Amino acid sequence: MSHRRSVVKQVGIVAIALLAGTAPGCGYRVAGGASRVLPPSIHTIAIPTFENQTQTARIEQTLTAAVLQEFLTRTRYRVQASTASSDAILKGVVTSVYSSPTVYDPAINRTTGVLLTVGLRMSLVSATTGETLYETGDWTYREPYEVSRDPDAYLAENQPALERLSRQVAASLVSTVLEGLK
Repeated sequence: MSHRRSVVKQVGIVAIALLAGTAPGCGYRVAGGASRVLPPSIHTIAIPTFENQTQTARIEQTLTAAVLQEFLTRTRYRVQASTASSDAILKGVVTSVYSSPTVYDPAINRTTGVLLTVGLRMSLVSATTGETLYETGDWTYREPYEVSRDPDAYLAENQPALERLSRQVAASLVSTVLEGLK
């Protein structure tokens, strides 16, 4: 019995050590490297909902959510929606949204391919000095999608295309901020 207690005690100590070793890694984000664009004093980035200058409802929410998610998963920065107590503020503006037919099927007299195009401007500014740390100018992203040939089996593909495009925008932006790409 004494040997068994000793083994159980050792297993318990190993389990506690493993838990203690992993505790500092708990959190809401994966630690990333330091940014080549941002000064080392930046620890918290505010990402308020982007401004929407288009007639497309809620597109700014989809894009903002994708950028927030990308910053949380790929960087070491604390990310929040509120500008209060942040070191930097990422401001986004959706400047244009276009859907253009790319494929027309004369057999059914309908468009079967569409290209979604979104224009954006973004800037990252210091919350304390107001200095622009990064600015994109005008970015244009495109995402093609297909429209069902059968109107009875129609599934709206514009929203999934917008979500894919939003993930592209977010990945590009975070890579640019981390790597200093222009």
